[in-house]
Amino acid sequence: MKMVAAKVLDSTHLELSQPIDAEQGRTVLVSVVDTGELDAERQQWYALSTECLRSAYGDSEPEYQATMVKESNPDYRA
Repeated sequence: MKMVAAKVLDSTHLELSQPIDAEQGRTVLVSVVDTGELDAERQQWYALSTECLRSAYGDSEPEYQATMVKESNPDYRA
């Protein structure tokens, strides 16, 4: 599946932002999504990600010292 932005010219014509690989006469599916809806959903994902990071790296997270490591990873290079 390929996602391409398009400008609405009128109720039956679109202007694609880039060419698509489809021969003339071929039927393609078009999904209409209001970009405002995408922005709102993106903001919700950002808020959720931020909250998860805040939880993982918040003030209640203890400081770990290198001496606390029981088994070192030989592939890790500092």
